[in-house]
Amino acid sequence: MTGAYAGPGIVDAHHHVWDLSVRDQDWITGPELAPLRRDFTLRDLEPEARAAGVTATVLVQTITVPEETPEFLALAADSDLVAGVVGWTDLTSPAVAETLAELREGPGGERLVGIRHQVQGEPDPRWLVRPDVLRGLSAVADAGLAYDLLVKPHQLPAAVEAAAHLPQLTFFLDHLAKPPIASGQQEPWAGELRRLAALPNTVCKLSGLVTEADWKSWSVADLVPYADTVLDAFGPDRLMFGSDWPVCRLAADYAQVLDAARSLTSGLSVAEQREVFEGTAVRAYGLRI
Repeated sequence: MTGAYAGPGIVDAHHHVWDLSVRDQDWITGPELAPLRRDFTLRDLEPEARAAGVTATVLVQTITVPEETPEFLALAADSDLVAGVVGWTDLTSPAVAETLAELREGPGGERLVGIRHQVQGEPDPRWLVRPDVLRGLSAVADAGLAYDLLVKPHQLPAAVEAAAHLPQLTFFLDHLAKPPIASGQQEPWAGELRRLAALPNTVCKLSGLVTEADWKSWSVADLVPYADTVLDAFGPDRLMFGSDWPVCRLAADYAQVLDAARSLTSGLSVAEQREVFEGTAVRAYGLRI
């Protein structure tokens, strides 16, 4: 049986929030990102998510400052929507294990499910396999947490090496590693993605597609080749839906992003769609919902 997934519950495995009165988002620069230069809070997200049938979410870090993660955990502690937080810590620090323990002991610490670093902004394409970074990633694994991979296609080879080096750590690939959807190019992205997917300790988020396409003229058909590649490479039991709200608003609103994901997975069985829209995220992140 196939068709667009309609429930019973949807987990949004990737979204953000920020309050510019608390902290600037220094990555929001230039006129093309101007629509994002405002506050986006859980109060803004909740009505859109609830209307879409979302019952739980994962809140993901936005900037590399240590104060953001405890703030997000405190938000999660007061929310009946946010089931998990992917935070940030300096992976190159010798004190990673101690920092993670402190985060776990603070308000909302039980909702810390993973760590992420903006690897996409690192000039060294092999940053992930530096000895100090691998040591930090090992501490993340020891803490029972996952690691979100925010990389671009040219950084996938190092991601493959890191995941192979640390089989005890689950790597979550964000935004399909940002393939060049707007240009229609697939290689070398597709080949490197399949190498990553061949490792059993990797999963992928069906997220961020609309903002890698042409923001003004994208269609679901533009996304199909990339979604089909990840579905074939990872399978529905290692793929999960993420809205990438509010960044997605550059190209689409929340409902449009969810509708696109439903269309891209409509050829799957209902059980397989349930994995993409709920089961994989709950299982891989260890969410309590």
